[in-house]
Amino acid sequence: MKEIVLIPEELPTIGLEADTISPDFFANKKINEINNLVVFCGNEKLTLGDFFNIKGSVGQRISDIKIIIAGDVSLVKRIGQGMSGGEILIKGNAGMYVGAEMKGGTIVVEGDIGSFSGQRMRGGQFIIKGNAGNYLGASYRGDWRGMRGGEITVDGNVGSETGEFMVGGKIHIKGNCGPFIGIHMTKGLIIIEGDADKRVGAQMVGGTILVNGKTEMLPSFKLEGDESNLNINGAKFNGPFLKFKGDMAEMHSKGTVYVRK
Repeated sequence: MKEIVLIPEELPTIGLEADTISPDFFANKKINEINNLVVFCGNEKLTLGDFFNIKGSVGQRISDIKIIIAGDVSLVKRIGQGMSGGEILIKGNAGMYVGAEMKGGTIVVEGDIGSFSGQRMRGGQFIIKGNAGNYLGASYRGDWRGMRGGEITVDGNVGSETGEFMVGGKIHIKGNCGPFIGIHMTKGLIIIEGDADKRVGAQMVGGTILVNGKTEMLPSFKLEGDESNLNINGAKFNGPFLKFKGDMAEMHSKGTVYVRK
């Protein structure tokens, strides 16, 4: 696999739209061509080379490319948006919309990420070593289709409305999560190893949520009893867990929420 390194230099303070930081855009290009890829700062059209020192070698195929961002890019948005293969490693924090509409490949962020990351994700692996903002794996505003495939793993905590309108895939949160996780969820699996804030699974009609810590369930969920041990998609969890069905405020709801007893 060919590695290409982007070293942040003088990044703007108002944010940089950089969906061109992706193996799909880098494939079969020379360094000078990558330097000239377009980014936007507000309404100003600029290039990657204006903000990054770029070095290394690039593969001809998307799957042969590994992009390493060697530094903090908290104000850089849309890294890896729509990528279909290859790898991206971010050695620091990253901004909003990381991995939005991702179809394949792997993104690893060693720090925190901004809101709306993994939005409408379709495939691939997305690993966050720090914390994630709001609307992780969610839909675009006004749309009813959120994350539909792939896997997101967060070692830290996440904000509100994670998995909003989720229609497939898996989100694994090793820390705590904010309110409204899995709101409007239709399919897929969300695992929270820590505590979950209020309104877990609000208006969900399908899919599975497991809370291994503490939470407070909505009254519109029906308690169906206890389960000692769970095996969900090959993952085993030692109970006991309380099993809830809902959200009964929605017609024909088949959602399931497990909460450690």
